[in-house]
Amino acid sequence: MQQDILINWSPQETRVAVVEHGAVQELHVERTLERGLVGNVYLGKVVRVLPGMQSAFIDIGLERAAFLHVADLMSSINNRHADADNGSVPSQPIEKQLFEGQAMMVQVLKDPIGTKGARLTAQVSIAGRLLVFLPQDNHIGVSQKIPPAQREELRRRLQTLAGDMGGGFILRTNGEEATDAELGEDIAYLRKTWKRIKEAALRLPPTSVLHQDLSLLQRVLRDMVVEDTQTIRLDSREQFEKLKTFATEFMPATLQRLQLHSGERPIFDLFNIDEEIAKALGRRVDLKSGGYLIIDQTEALTTVDVNTGGFVGARNFDDTIFKTNLEAAQAIARQLRLRNLGGIVIVDFIDMVKDNHRDAVLAEFQKQLGRDRIKTSVNGFSALGLLEMTRKRTRESLAHQLCEPCSACMGKGVVKTARSIGYDILREILREARQFNPKEFRVIASPKVIELFLDEESHHLAGLSDFIGKPILLQSEAAMAQEQYDIVLL
Repeated sequence: MQQDILINWSPQETRVAVVEHGAVQELHVERTLERGLVGNVYLGKVVRVLPGMQSAFIDIGLERAAFLHVADLMSSINNRHADADNGSVPSQPIEKQLFEGQAMMVQVLKDPIGTKGARLTAQVSIAGRLLVFLPQDNHIGVSQKIPPAQREELRRRLQTLAGDMGGGFILRTNGEEATDAELGEDIAYLRKTWKRIKEAALRLPPTSVLHQDLSLLQRVLRDMVVEDTQTIRLDSREQFEKLKTFATEFMPATLQRLQLHSGERPIFDLFNIDEEIAKALGRRVDLKSGGYLIIDQTEALTTVDVNTGGFVGARNFDDTIFKTNLEAAQAIARQLRLRNLGGIVIVDFIDMVKDNHRDAVLAEFQKQLGRDRIKTSVNGFSALGLLEMTRKRTRESLAHQLCEPCSACMGKGVVKTARSIGYDILREILREARQFNPKEFRVIASPKVIELFLDEESHHLAGLSDFIGKPILLQSEAAMAQEQYDIVLL
């Protein structure tokens, strides 16, 4: 499948779109002031140990303390202190391994999301172009995506190349066809990087950054380029030259695909990427058949509702439902990637009577998810006919990156009607009149609420004024949202 990667660069933001056959499949945004932390190595300081949760909070210089669970600590501790006879030691509780004020090297596994701090591990791993280096381990592994028949041979090759200088390696999927020379270069680069990290840990104070992961521009070459990638187009000459230098040193195979976009129109305008971003932030996704999806993202999970809409193209109702669900399966897999939706996902396909239709939709959905570079797991249909799945969450979704809760509805997605607000105001005035004795009441509210009091609700306002024996004045404030109002006692 032909793939093109488009990169829009500016000093404040880098945006990357992965396009296949004219359709945007993935969007990545990295802002200079909000750069992701996954992969960064810090010299952390233990600020609190929680024996009840078998975890600790580590200060790495962020706004919130990061979180380290004993499971992410034990592997490195055990590897260092393994018993010579059985190769392991009994698990020790975290309070016997860490103490407050202790300095330790940690790596970020997950970015801070919402109110949660970053997730850490004490087992550092450094990603290269072809390999992942495990400096505190001696394990030699091969990616599970490489066919089993080739894994043992690749493992033997890697074992020979790694030698006995210490540290373990995992061969990445894109290293399957690599030569010994290429693997050797990656091993040397990773060991040099680890040496730099160790030296920095001895030199720098706690909460310092010891190593930063590659920028989004560099990760494009390392992680996103596949065999089907035709071009990598970048619209900044300065960054193009830097990327060429980086590619020459580490990824020479990608050099011939690099292209500088020098047209007058911005590269994202040329391919309507901004329009796709706007669509990816909306709840509704229209399908070509006339059906549509409704996507709602909450703190804990994402729900996707499939509707036939105006589609009446099939011969009978069952076929209409089946074709809508098939198209929806393709669209949902794309939307998960496009919006970077992670965690639990519940899909409410339209109910299908025939088992073969349900099996075909599930097979198509799994096939489309197979193209996702993020790990997914589909549990199939539940007893209620809902499809349950998970998608690994490694960073904020596109909506959380680009948007914030609405100041009018405070993230609810709805606001009270003007009439509901009007009745709230009438009740509030009655409460105030029973406690205080002002000369008059002044209501300051949005134009729509004031207009309602002057028209349809004028008799209720007048009735309340007569009942409390005080005049009620109205003042319209255009800057107020519909749910906002003030009642002033004069």
